[in-house]
Formats: sequence, C-alpha cells, structure tokens
Amino acid sequence: MDSVPPARAARPTSPSRPPKAIRSTKPRGLDEDTAAPPAFPKAKSPTSSGAGAEASLLLHHHADVPMDARVWAGLPDDLLVEVLARVPPFLLFRLRPVCRRWEAILHDPAFLAAHAAVPSHGPCLLTVSRGGGGASPAPPQCTVLGVPLHARYKLPFAFLPAWDLWLVGSSGGLVCFSGFDGAAFRTVVCNPLTQAWRVLPDMHCNQQRQLVLTVDKSRRSFKVIAASDVYGDKTLPTEVYDSKENKWSVHQMMPAANLCSSKMAFCDSRLYLETLSPLGLMMYKVDAGRWEHIPAKFPRSLLDGYLVAGAHTRLFLVGRIGLYSTLQSMRIWELDHGRTVWVEISRMPPRYFRALLRLSAERFECFGQDNLICFTSWNQGKGLLYDVDKKAWSWIAGCASQLCNSQVCFYKPRFDTSIY
Repeated sequence: MDSVPPARAARPTSPSRPPKAIRSTKPRGLDEDTAAPPAFPKAKSPTSSGAGAEASLLLHHHADVPMDARVWAGLPDDLLVEVLARVPPFLLFRLRPVCRRWEAILHDPAFLAAHAAVPSHGPCLLTVSRGGGGASPAPPQCTVLGVPLHARYKLPFAFLPAWDLWLVGSSGGLVCFSGFDGAAFRTVVCNPLTQAWRVLPDMHCNQQRQLVLTVDKSRRSFKVIAASDVYGDKTLPTEVYDSKENKWSVHQMMPAANLCSSKMAFCDSRLYLETLSPLGLMMYKVDAGRWEHIPAKFPRSLLDGYLVAGAHTRLFLVGRIGLYSTLQSMRIWELDHGRTVWVEISRMPPRYFRALLRLSAERFECFGQDNLICFTSWNQGKGLLYDVDKKAWSWIAGCASQLCNSQVCFYKPRFDTSIY
C-alpha cells in the first residue's frame, strides 16, 4: 500500500498578537508641503480577470498587511544599508526617528559609499528667499522641489548664522552662499542634509565678487572661484579657494574691459563669461590658472543671453531674439568648440514663450544641470524645463509660490558630500 505523503506545513504568518498601530511621524527639521504621489497605483475593479485582478487585489490590501517587527529587527546591516541607500534622500528623514540604529546608519561609511554609488532620483530645484536684511537679518528660507516626485520640502537653514546671505549656487550636494555679517564680506558652504557648514577664509580682495562653486568627487573636495567684481566695474585678480588646502590662491586678472552679463557657466574645469570687449567669451582654465579669449560672435538681434553649462564639455547660450514683443522668440544655441561658432539647436514653442513671458521686457532667469535647462519667470512664478537630449518641453508643476521673487538653482541632495 502506497504511503500518503505528509501534508506540507503551513507557512508562518504574522504573530498571533495584534500588530501595533503604525504612527506616522514628521521628519526632524524637515516639513513636507506636498506629499509625493502614492507608490502604488489605484487598484482596478475586482471584476477584472486573470493576473491583473489578483495584482489589483494585492495592491488594494497592501496597507492591511501586518509588518512583523521581528523580521525587520533581524535584518542584516549590510542589507539594510543597501535598502536605505536607494531611498530618495529627503524621504530618509522620515526614517531617522524610527530607532537609533537607523539614525546611526545615515552616518555609517558603508551607507555613504552605497549612497554615492546610487544614481540620482531626478532633478531638484532649490529656491531661496532672503531671510531679511537690515539690523536683524535671518537665515535664508529654502524649499526643495523634487521634479519627478512633484513633492516640496522645506529645508531648515537655521543652522547657518543670521547674516544677510545670497545664493551663489549648488554643486554635488553642497550649497554656497555669500553676503555680509554686518562688517565684512563672507562666503559660506554647507550641506543642507547633514547641516554641516563652514565659513571660508577671507579673500585677498575680500569684497562682493562673482563666485561659482564646483565639487570634485574624485578628490573629495570643492573649489570656489572668484572672478571679477559683481558689478563688473573693477579689475580684480582671479582667486580660487581649495577645500583641501583651506586657502585662497591668487591668479591672473581677467583681460576683459566690459562684461556682457554677470552670469557664468562652469563645465569641464573651465569657467566661461560673456564679454563685449573683446567680443565673445572669456574662458578660465582652473587647472592652468589662466584666461583665454574665445572669439565666438553672438547671434544677431540677441536681446539677453545666458550661458548654461551642459554635460561634459557642452556649453549652451540661451536668449531672446527680436526687437518687439510680437516678434520675439526664445532660442538655444550650442558652442561648436572646433569652429568657434554658436549653432542653434532649439526654439521655445510660441505657446510656452507667451505663457512664460507676457511682457517684452519681463525678467526671466535661466540655469542648467547636465543637459537640462530651466527657465523661470519672476513675475509669473512659472518654471519651464527643457531636456536637450529628448528635445522635450514641460512645465514644472506646483512651483508658483516658490519661484516668485526667489533665487533658484538645480540641487542634487547627497549625504556623502563632505565640506572638508
């Protein structure tokens, strides 16, 4: 007589005791204005057939599945590090109050190494409103808009000194401010996620300058380049701050008599500025410490031009063309380094141009990251994003109140970028 095989043991499920209620917490020092869209799509109707119906039921009941605390408590540290490294940086703040173990992991070298190897979760916009000037200035008020997640987060900058600070820019997870402490000109570099910050030493010509911040991941350092006077009416030597040496070095003066714009672009270890005398571009090679003139003539009828750094060696010029409001258009050119000419690569569709700038003299800002170019209008409070590789235009949703009368730049939130 054939023996009957024993029945398979049932797979263990949740413990017999009822699960504890999950209490939602707000991140420490980080307020979320608009929550990200749900990670799971809406469940389909139960009448659906096949695997789709089963998947929809699972998604519909995913919030009712009890979480066994014993399983998560026994999760190996190396696996936990790999999981947390792939969580969007701002959402990690929600995990900090869970326990001391998770709080400590955010500072663990293994986590920082894994976090550095994970690709970015998409572009973020950092908007800065001045905290106030006069006799009682306050730290700047900053908001980060995660473009792919459509989520806004208020970044706490109360750890910075209450000085009259302006946004310089961001690079590799660090943010640079400059301003006055009431007596002298100061430059401050910080990491908003770790709230680590430092005041740079005084420059040799310590006054309000055109500054640009750049992070070198291979050297685990950053540099701040001080070009000419912020108003362009004084001839000052170029100075470069190196975080490894913690000092400013003085280099060649820029041989240009008249700047066309105060906007600078930094890409491929080179700093670019527009000049009218001599006509074209001035390029500063950081490694060599010298300036060179690039005789690239500007397009005809260019009203206002912005230099925008692209990925690797790509350099873009963005500006309006035309004399009257009905004839104006926004165009994008790329510098052909071999022929030293500007080549038009795209034009803003008229419907976007009319919505972004309703008046012919209306002010706009333009900046870039990799091959993304962002347009903002101060009066309209709108943001428009252009992907150079995909040749796609798209509005940035939910940013009207943040972009109006604010300083804006791209920002890559990183835990692993140090200020030392």
